[in-house]
Order: sequence, then structure tokens, then C-alpha cells
Amino acid sequence: QVQLEESGGGLVQAGGSLRLSCTVSGRTILSFYVMGWYRQAPGKQRELVVTITSGGTTNYADFVKGRFTISRDNTKNTVYLQMNSLKPEDTAVYYCNARGGPSNPYDYWGQGTQVTVSS
Repeated sequence: QVQLEESGGGLVQAGGSLRLSCTVSGRTILSFYVMGWYRQAPGKQRELVVTITSGGTTNYADFVKGRFTISRDNTKNTVYLQMNSLKPEDTAVYYCNARGGPSNPYDYWGQGTQVTVSS
């Protein structure tokens, strides 16, 4: 059974930093076609933050370019999201995702971790 568990959220002042972790059990992170971070603010739809393919190609949303960085530690089976220069509009629940490709579709989500940025 595949499980994704996020951690690292919390309350931070604007301009501060947080690092989110997504630890995976039941499957190695490199076996996923793509992994990523998404977020959902109150009253808004869930949106893409960043994805990383098994080959290491990344895709960042414009609103986080230059501020957020995705990385992974294969030995810990964990994907990270380093968030710097946080803004109040970054406040949201952040979710970790892992999914398959077109020929093998699957979709796993973590339970989410709350990030709150105060002004």
C-alpha cells in the first residue's frame, strides 16, 4: 500500500522560510512517473506548485519561480519543498502527489500540511 505523508508546515512570517517533506512508503519515489506539490487555499481550487519527473525534470508554477525549490532524497524516499521569501498569499494546505504516466495511470495524495504566512 502506497502512502504519502507530508510534514513541515506551520506558521511563519512573511519573508520567512519553511521546508516541507513528503515521505513515501510502499514504493520508491523514483518508480513514480512524476511527483509534485500542490496547494489549496480556502475557497480556491487546488493548484499546481511544482512537479518533478523520475528523470529529474522540474516544472514550477510562475508564482513560485525563484522562491521555491523541489528536491528529493532517494535514500530517505522523501521529496522536499523548500519555500523561501514566503508571502501571505502562499497560505494554503500543501499536498504531495505521485502519479503514473498515460499508459499506467494512478494517483496518490497525501493528507496535506497547513502553511500559514502572516503579514
